Amino acid sequence: MWIYVMVGNIIRGMGETPIMPLGISYIEDFAKSENSPLYIGILETGRVIGPLFGLLLGSFCARIYVDIGSVNTDDLTITPADTRWVGAWWMGFLICAGVNILTSVPFFFLPKALPKEGLEDNVDETKTGREEKHRERAKEEKHGITKDFLPFMKRLFCNWIYMLFMLLSILQMSVFINSFTFLPKYLEQQYGKSTSEAVFLIGLYTLPPICIGYLISGYIMKKFKITVKKAAYIAFCLSLSDYFLALFHFMLTCDNFPVAGLTTSYEGVQQPPYVENKFLADCNTRCSCLTKTWDPVCGDNGIAYMSACLAGCEKSAGTGINMVFQNCSCIYSSGNSSAVLGLCKKGPDCAKMLQYFLILSLIVSFIYSLAAIPGYMVFLRCIKSEEKSLGVGLHTFSTRIFGGILGPIYFGALIDRTCLHWGTRKCGEPGACRMYDINSFRRIYLGVPAAVRGLSYLPAFFILILMRKLQLPGEIDSSETGLAEMELTEKESKCLDVHRSPEVENDSELKRMLH
Repeated sequence: MWIYVMVGNIIRGMGETPIMPLGISYIEDFAKSENSPLYIGILETGRVIGPLFGLLLGSFCARIYVDIGSVNTDDLTITPADTRWVGAWWMGFLICAGVNILTSVPFFFLPKALPKEGLEDNVDETKTGREEKHRERAKEEKHGITKDFLPFMKRLFCNWIYMLFMLLSILQMSVFINSFTFLPKYLEQQYGKSTSEAVFLIGLYTLPPICIGYLISGYIMKKFKITVKKAAYIAFCLSLSDYFLALFHFMLTCDNFPVAGLTTSYEGVQQPPYVENKFLADCNTRCSCLTKTWDPVCGDNGIAYMSACLAGCEKSAGTGINMVFQNCSCIYSSGNSSAVLGLCKKGPDCAKMLQYFLILSLIVSFIYSLAAIPGYMVFLRCIKSEEKSLGVGLHTFSTRIFGGILGPIYFGALIDRTCLHWGTRKCGEPGACRMYDINSFRRIYLGVPAAVRGLSYLPAFFILILMRKLQLPGEIDSSETGLAEMELTEKESKCLDVHRSPEVENDSELKRMLH
């Protein structure tokens, strides 16, 4: 079945390319320089609104059992809060596929070409003629993209700002993908939330502030006509502030779930993880329990047990998720020594920590989005117009391969090392992890991204140094940016003509003419 999912994602990626990344290059080429940050901010906002609705849809689907329609859900003994619960993930694919078909229809009505925005307001007839000539030459260059592919690639690889920005993006993308991918699992294990609740909270607290931040930063860059160098400093300072603020997540922690034999003793004394687990005790040795079974129950003493058998329970009453186990010899309490299905809920202090975590995530997400658009404009303006589509495409390809694919692989392997108890399949092979050591999980989940992101500020610092020595089109008045790029191209052409001229006899004369 995974082959169907992979092929579907390949086709989706092919259809996504005309919009992202080529759509950004298209906006940058045909919009006014002062307007393109706002337009790109709107486009990026759309990219976030999609996952927002997707997470809300995912939260809804996660509450529905995967085999709905073929299984009587009244007989289920697990709830959406159980780690063994699998939601109806396939419903999201069907709904999103239908929406994708509908949204593709308007693209058939787009014109084949558009004039550059505001071109007629900024230049006289002479300059207009020169720009038409420049545009025709650019079109010829684009038609010759096949033969110019290697020279374009060489120029991109020789562009230090471009290469440093690509390295920075790979590191940042790795951090973002890793954090976002494993955030639901982190909320489940750290704060005791179900998958559906975790997905809903992520969509509610992280994506709306990102949308607002994209729009605000794009509008500010348009309103104040911020130059490329200023945008670079703004992005660096905002991102660095966001980084230090995110470190406070380390302080917002909860204790492990109290599970007898794993994190606590049967007497209720908390024990450090990774010590020799003693699943059997005097109270359950006569029960002949399987120690690999994971069917947790919560005793009325506030301690969970990996199964009702390991809790020493003798009788049960009720059916489905309402089942209650009684006469449990391992549950030492003043009550009737009973247990119910599922892990015990975490206390009110943990709920407060979750609220602080979500509020901090909201602030961090907003600051992150404020820095994103200025940083991306630096990236776009450091590439020549004829190389922009290839440069943006190569950047997207590299960040998704090295950051989006490789990142979760090594990150997931590190998280697996914090597992306390693995599930077992019917065939006897290891299954999914049922419970993690939350302290080790927190150190991996927050520490590794913090280290990788901290490393990304090294290429960012070098970009700032290089930009101080460069004269970029973004530093010129925005209404003259197009002309500046055109004149720069014409100067380059003249330099190339001089280089090819037979009148140039030696290198010293060539240098004199170029200067």
